[in-house]
Amino acid sequence: MNIIITGASSGIGFETALEFALDSKNKVVCIARSADKLRKLLEIAKGINPDCTLLPVEFDLVNDDYAALVPFLTERLGTVDILINNAGSLINRPFTETTTADFAEMLESNVMSHFKMIQNTLPLLKSGSHIVNVGSMGGFQGSAKFAGLSAYSASKAALHTLSECLAYELAETGIKVNCLALGSAQTEMLEAAFPGYESPVLAFEMGKYIADFAKTGHKFFNGKVLPVAVTTP
Repeated sequence: MNIIITGASSGIGFETALEFALDSKNKVVCIARSADKLRKLLEIAKGINPDCTLLPVEFDLVNDDYAALVPFLTERLGTVDILINNAGSLINRPFTETTTADFAEMLESNVMSHFKMIQNTLPLLKSGSHIVNVGSMGGFQGSAKFAGLSAYSASKAALHTLSECLAYELAETGIKVNCLALGSAQTEMLEAAFPGYESPVLAFEMGKYIADFAKTGHKFFNGKVLPVAVTTP
């Protein structure tokens, strides 16, 4: 399978990439801003499976030029079976101290980057391809909400609705779109949101779940925002 994972240099994206790298038949493009962390990912992946094809790409989804990225993806993959939009960032700040720039940053990182990634890779996707957007229980309607995360949670809610809309709009193409609203998993982002909290779910466990869902979930779901949470946070 040909797979693209954004935000692959740490946390859940890192672990999801390693899970796909276990199968030598997969080609896994791993996109992130940190070249050093991507090199570490490649080193670990090769240590686990020397025959894996993992292609690290240093790229800023918000600021870099997609006109340079798409030809690389076309040349190395041709078509894409799975696109996992996992990249994102978090601001933990009281609402009264949150600026419009903070809110714009959350929307750029957690919604617009995925919007641009999907638009630019759409010509490479085909009938049967699966787009998986990684959302959050923070943006899931009716779930617990927490002080300091209003901008983050609102941006994730926007991603959830975008996923539902895209599934409907792309229905005739055979491309499926789903969104996983994640609860807690032990990552750097969780520590930033809830300092000192320890999740019962480890990052590699969530990474394996996402990889498995990306491979088979579109046979059972389309246009769904699915809560994946043992605890919230």
